Amino acid sequence: MASETTVDARGLSCPQPVLETKKALNKASSDVVSILVDTETARNNVERFGKSKGWSASWEEQNGEYKVTFSRK
Repeated sequence: MASETTVDARGLSCPQPVLETKKALNKASSDVVSILVDTETARNNVERFGKSKGWSASWEEQNGEYKVTFSRK
């Protein structure tokens, strides 16, 4: 069963969510990494960055906050 790492980047202004995502993906020991953000811009930037590093990405929105989930391809 795959373990999951979650990073809470809510409340951070760009480029911090992307920098936090970079750190999490670089040191990921799990197959799934989730990033929590609270703006659509941060969600788009985080998703684009993860995909550029070869991760699969999906996201869900709840109450104006986003959970971007990356998994290893």
